[in-house]
Amino acid sequence: MDTKNIISKYEKFVAPTYTRLPIILTKGEGSRVWDSEGAEYLDFFPGWAVSGLGHCHPMVVSAIKKQAGSMLHVSNNYYNLLQGELAAKIVENSFDSKVFFANSGAEANEAAIKLARRYFQVVKKIDKYEIITMQNSFHGRTLTTITATAQPKYQQGFAPLPGGFKYVPFNDFKALEAAITDKTAAIMFELIQGEGGINVADKDYVLKVRKLCNEKDIILIIDEVQTGIGRTGTMFAFSQYGIIPDVMTLAKSLGGGMPIGATVIAKKYSDVLQPGTHASTFGGSPIVCAAALAVFEAIKKENLLLNVKKQGDYIKGLLLGLKDKYKLIKELRGPGLMLGVELNIEGKQIVRDCMAMGLLINCTHDTVLRIMPPLGVTAKEIDKAIKILDEVFKKTERA
Repeated sequence: MDTKNIISKYEKFVAPTYTRLPIILTKGEGSRVWDSEGAEYLDFFPGWAVSGLGHCHPMVVSAIKKQAGSMLHVSNNYYNLLQGELAAKIVENSFDSKVFFANSGAEANEAAIKLARRYFQVVKKIDKYEIITMQNSFHGRTLTTITATAQPKYQQGFAPLPGGFKYVPFNDFKALEAAITDKTAAIMFELIQGEGGINVADKDYVLKVRKLCNEKDIILIIDEVQTGIGRTGTMFAFSQYGIIPDVMTLAKSLGGGMPIGATVIAKKYSDVLQPGTHASTFGGSPIVCAAALAVFEAIKKENLLLNVKKQGDYIKGLLLGLKDKYKLIKELRGPGLMLGVELNIEGKQIVRDCMAMGLLINCTHDTVLRIMPPLGVTAKEIDKAIKILDEVFKKTERA
């Protein structure tokens, strides 16, 4: 396979919205991927956590193949066999709600924002529209969701941004209280900030926010685009905090590699978006729903939530050992298999050096290595990854 020719086509025909690493991935199986030259890698950041079960999980592949033989897409003017079934599965595993389906986390978050504003302005006939989000958050790349994303680097060059958003420091309850006005419609945040550097919400903070929303009639939107579908050791991270959100947004691992977004809406608000107020052409298509249903089935059948807890504890213990060994490691954060290794240096070269040795990871927020292996990762695979990290850290400190 002509690697240079393939890359040249990207350079000539594909919009340059990504800084890509110079390998062409052609095949995946579980925690492993192969490139066009035949080199094998451990993938400990599979598609920004989209491939939560690993690459080409046999149950997901089988479900897609089976559905592809009967119906790929159905307009939402009609019913299809699987959309209601998937919605029921999400509700069964979360809270009493209804589900709106889209194609991405950004779309799921956009729907949540629209719902919050419409609830107050149309249902309650109150002029409430402000959305409060957290500094270092990430909620998507649409114009509205980069505005919700309280990181200026994502907003530069896209003015004027939509109005009605406020930002407060993460985990700072006093700052949040001070930001609330009679215009506040919703508080929206991630329980673990992914793009922001694997910053974990304090349980006491989350409980206070839930109580505040109840008292002030504010909608609580929890973005579980990265944390959802088993990543932290429970199906959804909110259950570890002793709260129930009013709205939860999902994407990434939900589709097992297929594009999907879901806005899970508590019954109190579930009929706010009526016909004509919001929609998605592709949302809830049969083939995507088939894949997502297979994800739930695989998690249960293979007891993957237990594996996340077990292997999460295992890899954290090994990473703490590396922290004791190398001064360049500042801190380790994150539950389950959603881990951040904060460095005292920029992490881009670490990522490249790991890739050269056969390990794929990510660097976010400049200095945080993001490690999010498939939910079914084995101790043997973790050992191999830690060995590579050990070698790379050793080389880096010597340089």
